[in-house]
Amino acid sequence: MSRYRKGIIVDVVQNRILKGLLIMVLLQSGLAQTAVDFTRDIEPILHQNCYLCHGSVQQMAGLRLDNREMALQGSDSGAVIVPEDPQASKLIARVTSEQEGFRMPPGREAALQDTDISKLRTWIATGAHWPVKQAEQNTQSSRSEQDGTVHWAFQPVRYPPLPDVKRTEWVRNPVDLFVLSRLESMELEPSPQAAPSTLLRRVYLDLTGLPPSPRMLDKYLGQDSPQAYEELLDTLLQSDHFGERWALPWLDLARYADSEGYERDPLRPHAWRWRHWLIQAINNDMSYDRFSIEQIAGDLLPHATTEQRVATGFLRNGIKNREAGVENAQKRFEETVDRVNTVANAWLGLTVGCAQCHDHKYDPISQREFYGMFAYFHNAVEQDIEALMPGELGSYLRSVTTYRSARNKLLAESGIPALLSDWRQQMLQTMDFPGVRTDWDHEVTEWRAANDRADWLLRSHPGQLTQLEREKITNWFLRSSGPDFNKDEAVKSRLEKLRKELAELNSQVPVVTQAYTMVERQQPLVARIALRGDHRELGSEVPPHTPAVLPDLEQVDKPPRLLLAEWIASETNPLTARVEVNRIWQELFGMGLVETSENFGTQGSAPSHPELLDWLASEFVRSGWSRKKMVRLIMTSATYRQASDGREMLLSQDAGNILLARQNRLRLSAELIRDNALAVSGLLNPAVGGRSVFPPQPPGVSDLSYAKKDWAEDLDAQRYRRGLYVFFRRTSPYPMLVNFDAPTSLVGVSRRERSNTPLQALNLLNDPVFLEAAEALSYRVRSSGLVDFEERYEYLVKLCLAREAVEQETVLAKRFFQAQLERNEGNPGGAKQAAWLEMGRAMLSLDEFITRE
Repeated sequence: MSRYRKGIIVDVVQNRILKGLLIMVLLQSGLAQTAVDFTRDIEPILHQNCYLCHGSVQQMAGLRLDNREMALQGSDSGAVIVPEDPQASKLIARVTSEQEGFRMPPGREAALQDTDISKLRTWIATGAHWPVKQAEQNTQSSRSEQDGTVHWAFQPVRYPPLPDVKRTEWVRNPVDLFVLSRLESMELEPSPQAAPSTLLRRVYLDLTGLPPSPRMLDKYLGQDSPQAYEELLDTLLQSDHFGERWALPWLDLARYADSEGYERDPLRPHAWRWRHWLIQAINNDMSYDRFSIEQIAGDLLPHATTEQRVATGFLRNGIKNREAGVENAQKRFEETVDRVNTVANAWLGLTVGCAQCHDHKYDPISQREFYGMFAYFHNAVEQDIEALMPGELGSYLRSVTTYRSARNKLLAESGIPALLSDWRQQMLQTMDFPGVRTDWDHEVTEWRAANDRADWLLRSHPGQLTQLEREKITNWFLRSSGPDFNKDEAVKSRLEKLRKELAELNSQVPVVTQAYTMVERQQPLVARIALRGDHRELGSEVPPHTPAVLPDLEQVDKPPRLLLAEWIASETNPLTARVEVNRIWQELFGMGLVETSENFGTQGSAPSHPELLDWLASEFVRSGWSRKKMVRLIMTSATYRQASDGREMLLSQDAGNILLARQNRLRLSAELIRDNALAVSGLLNPAVGGRSVFPPQPPGVSDLSYAKKDWAEDLDAQRYRRGLYVFFRRTSPYPMLVNFDAPTSLVGVSRRERSNTPLQALNLLNDPVFLEAAEALSYRVRSSGLVDFEERYEYLVKLCLAREAVEQETVLAKRFFQAQLERNEGNPGGAKQAAWLEMGRAMLSLDEFITRE
C-alpha cells in the first residue's frame, strides 16, 4: 500500500478531497491491507467528485491533504478538519448536509452512504492521523525495538544471569543476589535479620493475616533447628487462612462488593459465591494461568463445570445501574467498558481506559485497539445459575421435585399461566410500541432496570430459558403484575393469597446457593468504535484484536473471549507474569519493584530492580504459575528476613527504601486490623468461606443508603467472622473498613493507600467491635490462671504483640494499671475487671498492634 501513501495531492479544479481522505481512513483503520481490499472497499466512492467548499476555487488554493499542517490550517475561512471533533469539521458538515448546492458531492443520488460517513467520523474522532506520519511512527518504533529502547514492559521477559556479589555469606537464594548487587554498587549494607519473634509475627501476618499464639511463640523461640523457619512457612502455606489473606488484594482488583452501586444500590445476595471460589482457588494453589482463564472465560471452556462458570463472576463484580429509565444501550456499553478496563488493569497493569475516547496519550494503544479489546466482551451477557455449596446437594435433590410440583399446582390453581401470558404479551406490545400506554411504559421501564437481558428474557421461548430464568419472570409478575391486573380486585385478591401460600412453601425448602456468571450471546453482535467514547455515536466495525505493541494473538477455532483469556495467560505475554510477581512482592514489602503496580505503561514507575523482576517472572512461569512457590521463594530470601529498623545512612541515601536495605514497617490493612483484634481476644470465628456477615456497626450508617434498610446485625458466631466477609454495601460501606482505607469497590484497585487520621484512633477505642474485643481480651487474661500483674501482662503482650515484654514497659504498664484501679474504685463490676478492660483497650490501640514490622 505504499503507493497510496505518496502524493495524495488535491487537484483544485477537480477537488478529489474525499478520495484522498478515504484512502487515509482505510490506511489508518487497517481496512486496506491489500490493493484488492482497497479496491473492494472504496472504489465506488473514488469516482465521486467532492467539492468541499462553494465559492471561488481560490479559497482552496494550495490545500493538500497529504500534509497534516496544511489540512488543519485549511483555507481562509478556517480549518477543514478539527481532530477529535467531527461536528466541528467542515468536511463532515459538507458530506452530511441536506442543503442542495452545499452538500458534497453534488447531486442527491451521489450522496455518500452512512457507512462512508462513519469512516470519516471515526478517522477524525480518533485524531485524524495521517498515513505518512503513521508510517514514520512505525519506522521509529521498529528502529527503537532494534535499538532496545522500546518501553521495558513491552519487551519479552528475559531470564537474566545471576549477578556476582562480594558478601556471599549473606545470600540465601538468588533473590538476594540481585538486591545485594545493587546495594554494593551504592556502597550500602543490608540490615541484619529481624529478631525471631518479629520474624514469626511477620510471617504469620503475611501468610494468614492472623497473629501467632503465645504457645506458637514459645515453641518457635525454643527451636534451634536451622530448618525451623522454612518448616513454619510450609505449615502456614497449607493453612486455609492463606486463601483468605491472599484473596484480599484480588478482591480489590475485582472491585468486589455485595451491592450493585449507583443511587438505589440494591443488594447482590449471591456475590459471595465468587469470593468463595476465589479463596478455594488460592488455597488449592490453582496455577495462575488457569486462575486467569477461568475468571475471564471459564464458561467457554469445553464441558465447563459449575465452578468454572462461577469463576466468571469476576466479570459480574462491577457496578450496575438499576435506575428506572436508564438507557439499556448505555448501561450495557458502560459495563463492557468497565470489564475491559478491569481485566487490563488486573492482568496487564495497563490503563487502556485512557483510549476509550481517543488514542492513548502516552502508551502505544490506539482507540481502535481499545475497541478491539471491547469486542472480546461485547457478546458476554449475564446469567444466574444454581451453584450448590457442599452439604446442599442432598437436601436439594430430596426437595426439588416435591417443591416444584407443589409450586406449579399453586400457580395453576390461581390461573397464573393465563394471567402471565397476558402480561407478557402486553409487555412485548409496549416494548414494540412505546408511548401508547404510559402505565405499561412504566412497567417495562422497571422491568428493564431490575433485570439483566430483560428484553431477551421476555422475547425468548420458555424452552430457551433456564429454570431460574423462568422462575424469575413468574416471580416478577407475582410481585408487580402490571397496571391492568392491579385494577382488578378479584385478581389482586387471588395474587395476594398466592403470595402468602408461596411464602409458606418457600420457608419449608432448603436454601439453594446461586452464582452470578457470564455466557456468550447466542446471536453475536458486531462491535463498533464509539466516537469520542460516546455510545450514541458509533463508527466503523471493529473485530476482536489485541494491542499491536504486544505479541499477536493466535487465531484458532475457539470463542474469542477464550482466545483472549489464553493470550493473557500465555508465556509469551510480557506483562502478565511481571504484573503478578510485582503484586506478590508488593504484598510482602509494602511496595512493588514497580511502585505503580496499577500502571506498567510509560507513565508508570520504572522497576527498581529490572533484572530481579524478570527473573521472578521467569521463575513464576517455570514453577507452573504457582503463587505459593513464588511467595515461599521470596520469603526464604535474606532480603525478606531483614529487620525494618531505620539507619541514618539509609535515611540520607534511600529514605524510601527503594534499594531494599531493610524491610518495611506496614500498617495492617483494614480487614486484618479487625481480624487481629478478634483473634487475640479469643472471639474470632475461624470458619473459611461462605456468606457475607453483619457485625455490629454504629447506628445510622444504613440510613445513608437509598433503601435505608436496617443493618441486620448477626447475633451468633457469624458476627465474629473475618473482615473480608463483612457485608460491603457501596453507598454505605462498613465504617471501620473505610476509616482504614479499604477501597470503595467502584473500580479495581491495585494498591491501597495508608493514611493516618484521628478517626482511626477513635475507631480503635470506641467502635463496638473493638470494645467487645477489649472486654473479651480482659476476660481471657483474667481467666488465664495467672495471678501476678507481671505474669498477666507478659501473657497480654504475647497475645497481642507476639513477643516478650521488656522491663521498662512493664513498669509503665503497671503504673497505668494502678491509675485505672483508682479511677474505677467503686465500679459495680469490680475495679480490677475495669482496669484490665482499659489495659485491653490500650493494647488494641497501640501502633505496634496494628503494624507489621
